[in-house]
Amino acid sequence: MKPKAVALVSGGIDSTLAVKLVQEQGIALEGLNFKGLFHCCKDDAARTSAESGIPITIVSETEEYLQLIESPKYGWGRGANPCTDCRIYMFGVAKKFMEQVGASFLVSGEVLGQRPNSQRRDNFRSIDRDTGLEGLLVRPLSAKLLPPTKPELEGILDREKLLAIQGRSRKPQMDLAAHYGITDIPTPSTGCMLTEDAVANRIKDVLTHGDHLDFWVAETVKLGRHFRVTEGARAVVGRDEAENLRIRDLFAGSGERPRPVTLLEPDDFKGPAALLIGEATPDAIETVAGMLLRYGKQGSGEARHVRLQSRDLDETVAFTHALDDAALDALRIPSEHVPGSFRPDRRSAPRAAAVGTGA
Repeated sequence: MKPKAVALVSGGIDSTLAVKLVQEQGIALEGLNFKGLFHCCKDDAARTSAESGIPITIVSETEEYLQLIESPKYGWGRGANPCTDCRIYMFGVAKKFMEQVGASFLVSGEVLGQRPNSQRRDNFRSIDRDTGLEGLLVRPLSAKLLPPTKPELEGILDREKLLAIQGRSRKPQMDLAAHYGITDIPTPSTGCMLTEDAVANRIKDVLTHGDHLDFWVAETVKLGRHFRVTEGARAVVGRDEAENLRIRDLFAGSGERPRPVTLLEPDDFKGPAALLIGEATPDAIETVAGMLLRYGKQGSGEARHVRLQSRDLDETVAFTHALDDAALDALRIPSEHVPGSFRPDRRSAPRAAAVGTGA
């Protein structure tokens, strides 16, 4: 019976090549892919699965993942990206999956020195130690630069057929892809929204003002224009019809949230929808209504009607004052990098919970 391993498959070129290198040594593989809340998801992992002939299981992140974003043990990168903690979380889930499917080790496409926040020697050691995967996590692209793993020491894998790639250059991977006849190569990217300044600053704003990340809040930070209206309230304003529809869906799903949520929509003019998340004071309502008039290009002076809906409210109110650009800019949660504006608590992040899988 062939030895069996689980490969973490993102669909990028690195994980695809790692699969090829291990398959060449007669190892049976099962793919594991994470459908992330903050990942720019594509169908690349499914393509890798089809081209390599390996089954793939897709898992979704849990509330525990959101908790580690708030308070990562190893800190954030430049944005709100807890890269090392994220890898520990994923490998912890992968370890449970490995045990469920009867595999004996894990395979990762990580490359030594490629990513500054999660692919250094010390990060690899922390990941292996904190997940209990010491000796069981094979990184085929950089294996010769790292201590031998258990599969190598036991002769399951021939270390001489593994590689010694390091650094940020992709030329070795491109050459190897050509060797395997791989021509459809995804553009290199972290694929993680947490590294983007706009999303990172919105998360920092949420945490700074005493809120917490859950699935609903996570969805709000991924769309629209964002404004800090008051200390106790922020606004999310749609940029197009698709975002307006998403804002309506989020309002419908706001249910019994601990903070009040108010939906504002144009009643007699064309303009964006908006969520006011937090205390809906008269001033806050007027400010967000002024945003709708501004982005609806109604101008000031002529009365326009805005529908207000919340848990206990459904009414239409006339407003005449559209915010000008200077007022908008003063309230806008910035999209550029804001250094040192918030640092997460360094207490230990919780570890991976039970695996939930789905097709």
